[in-house]
Amino acid sequence: MDSLGPRIKELRLEANLNKAALARRVGVSDVTISYWESGAIRQIGHERLVALAQALGCPLSRLLEGDSGNRATPLYLRSQPPAPWQDPAAGRIEMSADLLPTTQQQGQGWHKECYLLTPAPGDIFDFLNDHDLFAVTPTDRFSQTGLYLVEEHGQLCIRRVSQREDGSLQFSGQEDASSHPAPPDARLLGRLLARWQASPL
Repeated sequence: MDSLGPRIKELRLEANLNKAALARRVGVSDVTISYWESGAIRQIGHERLVALAQALGCPLSRLLEGDSGNRATPLYLRSQPPAPWQDPAAGRIEMSADLLPTTQQQGQGWHKECYLLTPAPGDIFDFLNDHDLFAVTPTDRFSQTGLYLVEEHGQLCIRRVSQREDGSLQFSGQEDASSHPAPPDARLLGRLLARWQASPL
């Protein structure tokens, strides 16, 4: 995957914007734009990425992945199994560390299988809104407290998962923040690494 910095510059020039104009649209200084483009600042928060895509007039997926022919398009997450990446046509993306929150980075880069997903039209998930994009790495193991894609009672759902001292998993939803033991039939399918929220029009 190409570096994010040069892609920001390429899209800025394509949009016929100078650094100052882009900075005003995003709500940062033109020095920050220079640092982003040069790679001097590699950590860009989710809200800033969404604002950048809007200011550049491009989809967030293009900002994140560029125009390469093998660019992955978001997969639809549906409430019915199987998980979207189990489709042979699923497009895997390679997430670079500069696109992930600092808390999710491990070592110098990210080298795990990762997919870009969005809720399918008509499907409702806790913690997600229509048109949100989120990165998921497939896993059937708990690694740290956070949001996971879970199969529960024959349905796919998003749950906040934590672990008790005895090793048992605890689930909570968006509306009901209190934790409860994971149902016996529940299984982890993936961990959410990052989420980019769609801004209201």
